[in-house]
Amino acid sequence: MVPELPPLPALTRSEGELIDSYLDVVDLLGRINPSRTTDTYSALRAAQALVSRASALREALTVMHLRGETDLHHATLARALRVLDGERRTGLVALAPEAGAGPAGGSHPNR
Repeated sequence: MVPELPPLPALTRSEGELIDSYLDVVDLLGRINPSRTTDTYSALRAAQALVSRASALREALTVMHLRGETDLHHATLARALRVLDGERRTGLVALAPEAGAGPAGGSHPNR
């Protein structure tokens, strides 16, 4: 049986758009990550899509600012990111571990 996910915290429409746009950008950056991607065409397609998704992220933040939403409620937004698999998704933006590296990441010859 699949474990039940925790409920998504209550978000304003703007906060929801911020989270959605942010995760879209993160997903695209993960597809572009040169330490993880295997071909230039898929990275190119992701880079092309990144422009519009970054604009959507900027727009979400602009709307929040213009409405007087000056503070980001980071604890609530972080909970929403976790529910939406944000930890795994943001991890794909990081440098891929070295092949054959142990948990300490240390098989580099100069260490």
